[in-house]
Amino acid sequence: MTAPVCVSAPAKINLHLEVLGLRNDGFHELAMVMQSIDLADQLDCENTADGTLSLSCDQPELSCGDDNLIMRAARLLRERSGFGELGARMHLRKRIPIGAGLAGGSSDGAAALVGLNTLWGLGLGASQLETFAADLGSDMPFCVAGGTQLCFGRGERLEVLPDVTAPLGVLLVKDPSISVSTPWAYGESKRQRFNHYLDGESAFEQRRQALRTSAWLHPLRAESAPPLRNDLQAVVAPQNSSVRKALALLESLPGQLRVAMSGSGPSCFALFPNFDAAEQARQRTTELFLAEGLQSWSCSLLPHGVKLAA
Repeated sequence: MTAPVCVSAPAKINLHLEVLGLRNDGFHELAMVMQSIDLADQLDCENTADGTLSLSCDQPELSCGDDNLIMRAARLLRERSGFGELGARMHLRKRIPIGAGLAGGSSDGAAALVGLNTLWGLGLGASQLETFAADLGSDMPFCVAGGTQLCFGRGERLEVLPDVTAPLGVLLVKDPSISVSTPWAYGESKRQRFNHYLDGESAFEQRRQALRTSAWLHPLRAESAPPLRNDLQAVVAPQNSSVRKALALLESLPGQLRVAMSGSGPSCFALFPNFDAAEQARQRTTELFLAEGLQSWSCSLLPHGVKLAA
């Protein structure tokens, strides 16, 4: 048996989330730029001799049953490996807030694919793991690859962008008592914005190409901060006072470059020229955030997704 492995599972933010329209399969066609940040969970994996798969977590409110993406990823990987006798005991140390629009669950599932591939000595490459990840969730292929990526289709079609060299910092806030259902958010988008949706592959590709050639992406830099776009923010914020409050507080901070909601929310973030500026802003406003029921984190951008820990 191989030695236990530990995998870091970073969160993501959306620097751009554009809802283009509806696909033939009923899903939304998206054009996104996703970015890994150093707010991360940790997944510890060790072999078991009896072929069982089990999961525990340091947050009791999180389900560790068959519905958890870690367990789903483990079962899928074992099934496709052809070695049904493989087993693992997994423990999740949770730091990414749950139901936050930060892909925490997807990143944890991706960590299971990467960690168990190593633990079980399967030798699968990143492209194979990304293919498996796409069968489990739209964000999961990005979570395997990470860094800065263009994400098209449902989010599973990746086009890598140059590694970030700008030292941009992120100040992230979330009300821990609030979560937003991703299916609800997309349902609201369809209900409210359907008349503005594009129709057909040709129109979709025009928007993809416009994003590919955006000046702010080549490369990301503080002097020309990403404009930040999130089409879901327009449908979530009016119905969620926590999101409105978080956005207003972040927009009031001196030195912030841009402010937006991440994913389907309710997490919101502000970009700063560097990590130190984000951390100083967080320290100055921690009591204000707490008074409004908001947790806060200062983060740096990462050039990678899930990764075996040293």
